[in-house]
Amino acid sequence: MAIEVIVLNGGSSSGKSGIVRCLQAVLPEPWLAVGTDTFVDALPASGSGIDFGADGSVTVSPKFRSLEAAWIEGVAAMARAGARVIVDEVFLGGAYSQQRWQKALGDLSVLWVGVRCDGEVAAGRELARGDRTPGMAASQAEVVHQGVAYDLEVDTTHLESLTCAHTIAAHLTQGYVR
Repeated sequence: MAIEVIVLNGGSSSGKSGIVRCLQAVLPEPWLAVGTDTFVDALPASGSGIDFGADGSVTVSPKFRSLEAAWIEGVAAMARAGARVIVDEVFLGGAYSQQRWQKALGDLSVLWVGVRCDGEVAAGRELARGDRTPGMAASQAEVVHQGVAYDLEVDTTHLESLTCAHTIAAHLTQGYVR
């Protein structure tokens, strides 16, 4: 069975978005890209239940979790309707976050990809980007992977996005499905 959804999980500034763009360029069929940044950008400016601390911490409320659940179900519905989807995600809750996605994507063929990056390297990227709360990348580098099961892992500490995308694309052509 062909993969219908690719879920990339990694901390902030780990290189997920670059890999997504490269995957869209190298995969033979069109894939939609959605992710946590798209979701957060869709939220109202206030009252959404997500707060970014000055130290890079992220706190979410039940209100946020409710909106996030609807978002996840919407992404799953797109895939069920025939769109191939690449999800750029940050599992702040580790295994719990993955379980929420697994439940929504249950009947779909999913490739789970861990995107790792050394915390110091990610922090340097965060600083260079200038659009993230300082400290977010370092604080998320490991915690997002705790208890999460992957089919494949890539490490952007020393590898370019295109190399990682080719590794993922090669895995897709092997027809591997979890």
